[in-house]
Amino acid sequence: MSFPVYSFDNAIVRLPPVSVTEGLRAEDRGAPTHEGVGTEHRLYVEALQAAGVEVEVLPALEEFPDSLFVEDPALVFPEGAILLRPGAESRFGETAAIEQVLRRRFDNVLSLPAPGFADGGDVLVTPDKVMIGLSDRTTREGAESLIALLAELGRKGVIVSTPPGVLHFKSDCSLLDASTMLATARLAASGVFDGLRVLLVPEGEEAGANALRVNERVFVGADYPRTASMLEAEGYSVVRLPTGEIAKIDAGLSCMSLRWHS
Repeated sequence: MSFPVYSFDNAIVRLPPVSVTEGLRAEDRGAPTHEGVGTEHRLYVEALQAAGVEVEVLPALEEFPDSLFVEDPALVFPEGAILLRPGAESRFGETAAIEQVLRRRFDNVLSLPAPGFADGGDVLVTPDKVMIGLSDRTTREGAESLIALLAELGRKGVIVSTPPGVLHFKSDCSLLDASTMLATARLAASGVFDGLRVLLVPEGEEAGANALRVNERVFVGADYPRTASMLEAEGYSVVRLPTGEIAKIDAGLSCMSLRWHS
């Protein structure tokens, strides 16, 4: 039996380290607090569980401030997992840190070869293909190597462009259902979602495009009320979650978990 790509019954998360206050950021909006990130993370885990997902919580890694964002060093699918090579030097060791966990959970674990780089935040899974956005963290060589690994799992990968100045491809988009995307105007204008229905986030709430569909619910940052209200008007079951602290270190809802259907 096949399941929608947003159907999940398992997830892996990692507790935020105290060092999360030193996490990477493209612009300085002030440092998050460990307590604040911890609260956002706890509410996120509770939302996953309420949506019917069994969550494995890994211990914090103090040596890696960004390590709670487990989606960047790996990809997971029902068919297997792929260990990635994050494009930021301070995150290079995160892949090795999660490898043992993934080998315990998956029979088939592949590894992205050097010298290319790819971050999970640049990878969007849709029903018919896996979009890989080129960015400062994902190189063309990394994306091409990832396409080859996806093919081993029976998945089609395609390379797409990320808008200038945007950290990750999924910073500007998310999948709402099999035929609908939530996206910023700047990304939608590129034509990357031609053939799909696209809902545009309201002007001024561009960061709200990083929503997360989990089973019958759509997680949306609580700081983007117009986006949440628009999705509710479209008939989606919206869960508003605080993201103000993780936003200070360039993060959103999709990057805090690895999700799959067993």
